[in-house]
Amino acid sequence: MPGLASLHPPGPEIIRADVQSALAEDLGGGDVTAALLPDVADIAYLLCKEDAVVCGQPWFDACHRALDPDVDIRWNVSDGDRVASGTVLATLAGRSRALVSAERTALNFLQTLSGTATTTAAHVAAVAGTGTRILDTRKTIPGLRQAQKYAVRAGGGCNHRMGLFDAVMLKENHVRAAGSIAAAIASARSLHPGLPLIVEVENLGELAQALHAGCDRVLIDDFDAAMRREAVRIASSAPFLRKIPLEVSGSVGLAGLRAIAEDGVDFISIGALTKHVHAIDLSMKLGPPPPRD
Repeated sequence: MPGLASLHPPGPEIIRADVQSALAEDLGGGDVTAALLPDVADIAYLLCKEDAVVCGQPWFDACHRALDPDVDIRWNVSDGDRVASGTVLATLAGRSRALVSAERTALNFLQTLSGTATTTAAHVAAVAGTGTRILDTRKTIPGLRQAQKYAVRAGGGCNHRMGLFDAVMLKENHVRAAGSIAAAIASARSLHPGLPLIVEVENLGELAQALHAGCDRVLIDDFDAAMRREAVRIASSAPFLRKIPLEVSGSVGLAGLRAIAEDGVDFISIGALTKHVHAIDLSMKLGPPPPRD
């Protein structure tokens, strides 16, 4: 699993904007309960209460530093690390009111992104050794796309296009409007010659058209096992010789993932990595961490 040194989170301006929006939502005009506390120096610890892949440290830190620039946060793990239940992830030292006011927003980022990283890691493990790579999709939480795609990378997965601007992806409606797959591809190459071109096909005839016309990847959508294996055979035979990789999408679950990978496809894109979020159980408590056994 990659550590923080090999991961590149979104730029600080993106993280700052995410955090500002989330804190404004939670704090409103001020934390009326925290105002009851004496504002003194205090310490806290962050506990992971289930096995997980950790992700979201930049957002967690930014939440706390937005309310207390002098807070000292010391991490025992890095983003991308797999940890066991009961692991103390970090310790904090800062002002008591800021610690409790930032707590929930910081945990919301960390539990959500760790959930995405953990789910991704399970899917990556399921295809280990096959050469198939796991991709995310655009089925992300609104406003948190870059954060969730970072979490996918932390879990060992790969990113699909970020949005509608950084790759051309021709689907059924685009092909219908253009008149044919070849015409749609020709138009895309003419208008956007520098962008990756992905073509979604729904049967083997369309696959052959896409391979002949040329693109950067073919997405075989909702093919059954027999069609999928035939698609791999066609893409591997002359004159194509696997120069154009194949991506599988559509109703892909963890249980059947390895069988799909063993058919020889290059990528499997899975919306559930970012869409079906199982937040990791975390807590932050004031005081020193419990002694180790």
